[in-house]
Amino acid sequence: MALSRSSAVVAAAFAVSGYVHLKHPEVFEPVMPSWLPKHRELILASGVAEIACAAGMAVPATRKPAALASTALLVAVYPANVKMAKDSVARGSRGDRRLQVATVLRLPMQWPMIRSTWRTFRGLDG
Repeated sequence: MALSRSSAVVAAAFAVSGYVHLKHPEVFEPVMPSWLPKHRELILASGVAEIACAAGMAVPATRKPAALASTALLVAVYPANVKMAKDSVARGSRGDRRLQVATVLRLPMQWPMIRSTWRTFRGLDG
């Protein structure tokens, strides 16, 4: 089964995001919950997970488990994305307006990504 266009977009987004997590982990440190230990290590691990999900989605033999892992990852990081959007908006005019817009717009876009990876896991796309 071919990878759907929407799942290919998710895989590409994971590859880019994973790279950013590894290259610039400091970007993500402010959104880490204070109760979680080892922020830097968790950020790097999530970058590796995103790249692994992206690679797994590209290979037919690993597509279904990678799609399930991608779905779980998207659900798991949603609270951090909500926090990032809230913090960005709370900074108001003191913050980067582009970041404010991007973090808020990312939230509703995450649901179609979850749906797409879930459909890939279920074998319903393509």
